[in-house]
Amino acid sequence: MKLMVIDGNSIINRAFYGIRLLTTRDGTPTNAVYGFINILLKLLDEERPDALCCTFDMRAPTFRHLAYEGYKAQRKGMPDELAAQLPILKDVLDAMNIPRYQMEGWEADDLIGTISVKDTAAGWDTVIVTGDKDSLQLVTNTTRVKLVSTRMGQTTTKEMTPDSFRADYGFDPIHIIDLKALMGDASDNIPGVKGIGEKTAMDLIQRYQSVSAIYDGLDEVEAKPAVRKKLEEGREQARLSYKLATIRCDAPLDFSPEDARRREPNAPALYELFLKLEFAKLIEKLGLKAVQGDASVSPAQVGSCESEVVTKRERMEELLSLWRTRDHVSVLALPDLNAICVEWGEKNPGRAALFISGRLECYNDFLRGLFAADVKKVSHNVKDLIHALLAEGLSPEGFVFDTALAAYLLAPTDGSYDLEKLAVTYFNFEAPKAKLYLDPDAFGPLGDPVGPMGAMMSHASLIDLLYSALAPRLAELGLEQVYEKVDLPLCRVLAEMERAGMLVDRKALAEFGVMLDARIARHEARIYELAGERFNINSTQQLGRILFDKLGLPPVKKTKTGYSTNAEVLDKLRGAHEIIDVILEYRQYAKLKSTYVDGLSKVIAPDGRIHTSFQNTVTATGRLSSVEPNLQNIPVRTELGAELRKMFVSGPGMVLVDADYSQIELRLLAHIAGDAHMIDDFRSGRDIHTATAAQVFGVPAEEVTHEMRRRAKAVNFGIVYGISAFSLAQDIGVPTYEAKEYMERYFEHYSGVRAYMTDVVEQAKKDGYVTTLLGRRRWLPELKSSNFNLRSFGERVALNMPIQGTAADIIKLAMLHVDRRLKREGRRARLVLQVHDELIVECTQEEAGQVQSLLTEEMEHVMDLAVPLTAEAHSGTSWAEAKG
Repeated sequence: MKLMVIDGNSIINRAFYGIRLLTTRDGTPTNAVYGFINILLKLLDEERPDALCCTFDMRAPTFRHLAYEGYKAQRKGMPDELAAQLPILKDVLDAMNIPRYQMEGWEADDLIGTISVKDTAAGWDTVIVTGDKDSLQLVTNTTRVKLVSTRMGQTTTKEMTPDSFRADYGFDPIHIIDLKALMGDASDNIPGVKGIGEKTAMDLIQRYQSVSAIYDGLDEVEAKPAVRKKLEEGREQARLSYKLATIRCDAPLDFSPEDARRREPNAPALYELFLKLEFAKLIEKLGLKAVQGDASVSPAQVGSCESEVVTKRERMEELLSLWRTRDHVSVLALPDLNAICVEWGEKNPGRAALFISGRLECYNDFLRGLFAADVKKVSHNVKDLIHALLAEGLSPEGFVFDTALAAYLLAPTDGSYDLEKLAVTYFNFEAPKAKLYLDPDAFGPLGDPVGPMGAMMSHASLIDLLYSALAPRLAELGLEQVYEKVDLPLCRVLAEMERAGMLVDRKALAEFGVMLDARIARHEARIYELAGERFNINSTQQLGRILFDKLGLPPVKKTKTGYSTNAEVLDKLRGAHEIIDVILEYRQYAKLKSTYVDGLSKVIAPDGRIHTSFQNTVTATGRLSSVEPNLQNIPVRTELGAELRKMFVSGPGMVLVDADYSQIELRLLAHIAGDAHMIDDFRSGRDIHTATAAQVFGVPAEEVTHEMRRRAKAVNFGIVYGISAFSLAQDIGVPTYEAKEYMERYFEHYSGVRAYMTDVVEQAKKDGYVTTLLGRRRWLPELKSSNFNLRSFGERVALNMPIQGTAADIIKLAMLHVDRRLKREGRRARLVLQVHDELIVECTQEEAGQVQSLLTEEMEHVMDLAVPLTAEAHSGTSWAEAKG
């Protein structure tokens, strides 16, 4: 039989510092609890123990504090964000029916020791789960320790048995106490012997095994006289430290392993807790369900509103007439439009109607009627719905609200905004699973429509419920402008751009691939020649063996699996051997071939065009992103990478017009910071990087060299992103002190920027968020974190978000203005791509000049700033040519 005992304080600490700060909608921190549960579930799956319990420390002093006043005296108090989660975790453990133990005057370690001894006496094996090495002294033939560590959200464990401990330390586990008695323990403020460090202590214990053996024969200890002197002088400290480091196994704990036998969790209680904590994924993972009739799930009852399946034209026309009189209806459609559910609040809880292609003969007439401008509609992921309707030859109008977009604006770092998650987040109830109606056979002739119908109707009702909750919240937080004037109307533009796509020259792309294959083969052969053997160049382990074992290059970084051979490592090895440059070039060609040539070839549609998908609810700054494929990351910095833009071409008789903003983020910095010197530089038309270089290096503008301008450019953009002097030094290849001098001179001249950087962070700490000029928000709970790295991240975001977010708002506004004007003037032109600060329009050759002027005018006059917005436009038959 096996019992697993968890060091509660240790594991929740690991979880807290290993996972980014998470909070519920009301601001309750949850990352430590979430991390703890996931670590627990992982370990339960690995170990499958018969019994399980958890121990915790208490605030009251222990016998160690009474024996030594300095014990743990240097430890800072638990961060508020972590302290708030301890009682929550204990509630979760209670709901999971996991016994927990704590006792005044005793530490959790002592309880663990006592439990392990009682287990052994009862004939049980014990697995101790902790992040602290203190418990290693408890390792025996019947007790193992699993050391847990977390980093960047990833949890790893290291199992310690008597054999693995001896392999690592060179002595038996019990003597970890002796080691600490000599070297001390800074984390617990155990003094140890003054002047005896870890290396000396390890050597002594490996040779003499114990402190008592060392002191019993101190005169015969083989050590330097200075070491023997330190040992003699520290005799009492060693004895005290030994006592402090020893885990007591005789706590007066009423415990039997049978008491901790695993039991099924209290599912209703755990379900309610996870709902409040917004742990939707854990609810699904553990298969937790709502209790029927529970008041907490009352919002779900909207899914059981009066409903019908419409099969007659007369009823369809009657409903359309009714909906035209309503403030709005809520619409949920399948991606292929083969089933649509409409909910309207005729009375509480409302009514819902389901329309299924094949069961309603006039289905296309229904689509035209529902998606006309005179029916005001609320839906979820409006852009995707518009795209599907456009594909059917319809011109959808009348969308007044998108619940996904609204949820994104209110919480732009949440990452996902599906209806099931939002039900938990906003109403603490679990909605039916979308997969019930997304199954391709859900409404087929062989499927049972009851479940899918109920799920669709419930989700349509949920959309209406979300509209009632989210619309007032947008207004309360001042997000109406950016929502109504930017993000919502942009859905139609994005859907039309996705439908338009970019034409690709298949032949040129294939020829480019053939050329890359030839270069890859030549570089492969040269690498084998320089290595003196054939091997798998793409294998990190095999490449590491060649570079560091065979060729003897100095290792830069090691991982758990061996030598690191990533780009950063190889870049640092440039010049050490010819093979390094050849490998880097090989990797460049291989990535261009696999990611771009092969990858793009696979997604060319039958019309010869690539139709990317624009994501408008992903980035925290409001920027759009592009997937399937990502056309926003086509490489441009290398000559060969830039060649890829030649593969994107205009159609017959057409050209591409490309326009992008010049230094938009620096212009926004000048405006938002109100820096007089920077504003003057932009208004006078000076090159901002040259002007900055003149100030930083103290020379006239005409004497600024290319290298000076390059460094000044790095300073300018580094300031926007809150760069440190150390990072700037790495970027431009100068000592840190020199980079710091550059930054100081910069701030001396652009004093308004320095003031802005201070003020915006201080204001963000007070408000808890920052905003763009149009009011887009980003919440920054990281600014209140006790973790330095998290807090520093929050400060960098506070500096950058108002600038980068406003730049995102501006390019979106420009897209709207350009699209409206192209349509207003009746031009044969359409937006086909947006890449950060760049817009691309496809138009007829005859209209190229007018479209260039139109693009420039609309982009430059989209917003009034203290400095001019400037955009440059060029045209050509390929993206590369139009880029200019």
